[in-house]
Amino acid sequence: MTFEQAAAIPTAAVVALQNLRDKSPIHPGQKVLINGAGGGVGTFAVQLAKHFGAEVTGVDSTKKLDMLRSIGADHVIDYTQEDFTKSDQRYDLILDVVAYRSIFAYQRALSPEGTFVFVGGSTSAIFQALLLAPLISRNRSQKMGIVMWKPNDKEDLEYLTDLIVAGKITPIIDRSYPLSESPEAFKYLEGGQVKGKIVITVVQNSNT
Repeated sequence: MTFEQAAAIPTAAVVALQNLRDKSPIHPGQKVLINGAGGGVGTFAVQLAKHFGAEVTGVDSTKKLDMLRSIGADHVIDYTQEDFTKSDQRYDLILDVVAYRSIFAYQRALSPEGTFVFVGGSTSAIFQALLLAPLISRNRSQKMGIVMWKPNDKEDLEYLTDLIVAGKITPIIDRSYPLSESPEAFKYLEGGQVKGKIVITVVQNSNT
């Protein structure tokens, strides 16, 4: 793989893998929804869920839907047009990278024994989930909460590397910026339109 591809793997790919696997492992044929599927964590999560044999629905903005289809999403939802928590569809696993809804909205979208895991989102949504998810999980067969991330896990990195080398998953890189243009890279990232990852390249000066 290229240096840019290698740089895109941690943290996003490890977060995606651990959140898909550690709370409730995916089984072939399960219905998995990934909200914020077009970003760094989301693009890895879509591909990993497909690798595990799931039927994957990716949720993101209009401009990212074609890209999500190209990396394997079976279904796509434009969040500007449809709220997946208000449909009749139920999911065995929901992974939300940009959580902002009430935890009870996610609960409605889960199958009776489904799992909801959130990676990030608004402060209020995260705070509510941290408080209420353990209670819901205790009193129901549904599982809800957050997976404690294990950064730079050697086995996970080796597993992901093997998948990438074998062509099973591919780091999606929207743009590369030289180190001197880091402020522009962050401005683009904050705009919310990034497809996959942004990579900062460090070119060694021949005089040093």
